[in-house]
Order: sequence, then structure tokens, then C-alpha cells
Amino acid sequence: MSIPQSGGGPIERHEQLAEYLAEGCKPKEDWRIGTEHEKFGYCKETLKPLPYEGERSILAVLEGLRDQHGWAPVEEGGKLIGLVKDGANVSLEPGGQLELSGAPLETIHETCDEVNAHLRDVKDISDKIGVGWIGLGAAPIWSHDEMPLMPKGRYNLMDGYMQQVGTMGRTMMRRTCTVQVNLDFSSEADMVKKLRVAFALQPVATALFANSPFFEGKLNGHKSWRSRVWRDLDADRTGMLPFVFDDGFGFEAWVEYALDVPMYFVYRDGAYINALGQSFRDFLKGQLPALPGEMPTLSDWADHLTTIFPEARLKKFIEMRGADGGPWRRLCALPAFWVGLTYDQATLDAAWDLVKDWTAEQREALRIAASVDGLQARVDGINMHDLAREAVALSDAGLKARARPGAGGLVPDETHFLNTLKENLETGKVAADELLDHYRGDWNGDMTRVFADYSY
Repeated sequence: MSIPQSGGGPIERHEQLAEYLAEGCKPKEDWRIGTEHEKFGYCKETLKPLPYEGERSILAVLEGLRDQHGWAPVEEGGKLIGLVKDGANVSLEPGGQLELSGAPLETIHETCDEVNAHLRDVKDISDKIGVGWIGLGAAPIWSHDEMPLMPKGRYNLMDGYMQQVGTMGRTMMRRTCTVQVNLDFSSEADMVKKLRVAFALQPVATALFANSPFFEGKLNGHKSWRSRVWRDLDADRTGMLPFVFDDGFGFEAWVEYALDVPMYFVYRDGAYINALGQSFRDFLKGQLPALPGEMPTLSDWADHLTTIFPEARLKKFIEMRGADGGPWRRLCALPAFWVGLTYDQATLDAAWDLVKDWTAEQREALRIAASVDGLQARVDGINMHDLAREAVALSDAGLKARARPGAGGLVPDETHFLNTLKENLETGKVAADELLDHYRGDWNGDMTRVFADYSY
């Protein structure tokens, strides 16, 4: 979940809303890669989730990163709720999941170095206090009541509201984790093509990164339970957004969509003001019940855009949001997959050719099938395994065309970050299948073995 945004001053013209998004347009040489990933913390002795405070806690880890690894604190209401350093930030998801939002970097080599350094620092602090971390799409054994709620104002507001608009909102907040990548665009037309490819191929990412077959100590019947959770959360702000494929789609169409998404809050003077269910359109008229007579700023608009949760999201960049959190070696594969597909023009064009004839119904069906069956999904003659093979091959070609070397030039490009996905395609099994094989095999039905075998 995002920290408060800094968007700018007063909104005086409706056009400023789309202009804010258009400010994200950058020449290709300025495109960057921002990788985000979340992970569950737990007490090694009890395998219970971490509380916010205490000897073995979220706070203890944050303080350790602050005091021993040079991160600057971010506080809310006198509570330490995040950290910042070198353009990156560490933040807390509602249930205490620790998120790294990486700095905008030029190559996958750099973003992977950043991920590795972060996980080493977290492990250094955590090992000293008996805390472990694991990358999964959903909490494998914990109940709702076992999960804490972090002391952040927006989470307190969301927690109650989620119960009114769907059945799985609070599950998403406390017991799911993701890995995602944020990518740039050069123009409105470039944004449109990238966002359409993002939505259409998001089910492929869901299938390839499916990693949540366990929930509340049981098999849940899905390869990606996290994806299933997102389908029954809040219809006003989630989903595959068919209008993105309409003729004439662009920045203004996204604005009109976002204006119709009910608000959560307005952030003022370090506090979150309850605006649940209220309309940003009313805010633009100075008629927001939460702040009568007050006009919004671009910072308010930027905050509002962070409360929209479709499978791909437009801000001043595009967020790819369809993948489960996963083990250490797979965290760099997600940005590699999407960078390869979208940062080379010929590859992006080929990716669009692959998906441009699909209907909204097919895209939604692929999303559902991917969450249930992973690479074994099939929809209207579309074989997910074959589709994923084509998508990864295109990504590989895109990364070769980028030709961004690493390791001081010893590694010619970024294609090796796709190796774990290529292995999945060879075996037909993704992380969820491996977990199920262990559960039915050497774990003898003991789901707690996941902590010993899959923690960072």
C-alpha cells in the first residue's frame, strides 16, 4: 500500500487530472524499472505472525534497519511505519507484510542487486531476534484473528469499509503478498498499447507466478489463492477494466474511470480524514462532505489514484499487479518478464498482435482459469502453457534487443533473469505445483514445513 503522495498544488481545471498522468511521459532513454515485493514475517519459535510491537515484531525489524543499515524513518502518529533510503522505501502492508518499493533503476541487474541487498539486510536484523520471512501469495496457515492490523490511518478506514463492498477485502489486506513492477511510457499512444498488453497478459503472469495453494492450513483448490481473493474484494476498484480496450482510450478515459471510484480518505496534516464512499467529483466542486467548501489538490488526486486496484494500474507509470509473492530467486523474474515484453518496440508490437483479437470475456476467463489451474488453464482453445511459452519467448527477445549488460560487462543482457520461468515451462510446473508436490510427498501433509523449506 502506498505512502502519502506529493502530487502538487490546487486543482483549478479539470484538464489538470489528465495532465498529471501525462507528466509521466518520458523519452525511452529515461525509462526506469521500479520493483516492489511483499513478504510475510513470523516468529521462528512459534510460526505465528509478527505483532507490530515487541521483542520479535515488525517494529523491531524496522528499528534495526533504521539503526544498523542507514534507513531514515517514516512516522505516522508517532509510530514508525516505514523507511526511506536512496530513492527506495520500506512500508507496511495492513497485516504487517513488509514491502520494498524499489528506486527507479535502469536495468534488471540493478533492481535485482537492490532486492538482494534489502533481503540480506532484513535477514541480518531478523536472524538476531528469531524472526523469519517467507514469500508466498497467501498466508498458508494463519487465521484472520491471528493477524495484526498495522497502525496506519488508511488501514483503519479501509478495514471497516472492505466488509461493506465484498467478502475478501480484509483477507487481501492481512493475508496476501505480491511482487510487481512499475514501468514507464513515452506518450499517450505508448501508454495505451502497454496498458492493453498489461491487462491481456496479466493472467499469464498470474499463472507463471502462482504460489498460494494453501490457506488457513488447508488446500484451497487454487494455484493462486491471492488472485481469487482479488476477484471478490471491491468491484468498483478492481478487475480487468474492459474500457481500456475501447476505441479512443487514453489519459482522459482513465480520469473518468478514477473519478467514479469511491474515495477512501483525504490526507491532511499527518492524518487520514474519513471520506469513505464519497465522490472525487464532488470534491472538485468543493462539495465533499468530509471537507465541505475545500477544493482538492493534485496531491489529493495522486492519493486517490493509489486506492484503485485493477490488475494493471495507471499513475505516472504503469503497475503490473497480477503476480503472487514468491521465493527470493523469482523476485527478479517478474520485472524481467514485463520489461522484456514492453521496453522494446518490436516485442511490444508482437505482444499486442498476440492478444489484440481476444474479447473481454476471454481475458476475464483467462484470469479466473489462471488462478485455479496455473499453466494447466485452458480457455476457448487458448492453452495457458503454450501462451506462456510464447510470452516468455517474446520477453526473452525483448531483453536481448535491449542488450543491457551486467556484472561489469561479463553478462551480455538480462535474459538470465527469465531462467526460472523457462524451467517452469519445461516442467509444466510453477511454484504452487512444487508446494503441492511437497505437501503430498515428503511433507506428509504437514503444511508448516513450508516455513523451513521456503523462507528467505
